[in-house]
Formats: sequence, C-alpha cells, structure tokens
Amino acid sequence: MAGPESGAQYQFTAIQNYFNSYTLTGRRNCVLATYGSIALIVLYFKLRSKKTPAVKAT
Repeated sequence: MAGPESGAQYQFTAIQNYFNSYTLTGRRNCVLATYGSIALIVLYFKLRSKKTPAVKAT
C-alpha cells in the first residue's frame, strides 16, 4: 500500500547522482555547495577593490 516505488532503488544520472535529497551523500553535497557559494560571495565583497575618489586632492 506504500505505492509502486516502495522497494525500488532510485537510479540517478549526471548531476542528480551527486545532488539529491534521497541519500546522505547527496544531502551533504547540497549543504557543502550552499556553504561554499555563501563563502565565495562573502569573500568577493570583502576583497573587491574599494572605489577611489573621482578627483584627487593635490
């Protein structure tokens, strides 16, 4: 009564093999990708060059 897919294994291909919500490895990869992208955004804004004034004081 659980449905036709109750005992079947899931067959993933391509990127779904690494990022899925059915296995612990897939969930971990999603978390690591999310944390990595957040860290890259923070680093980008921290390390980008500051604006220089348009007119230099002489």
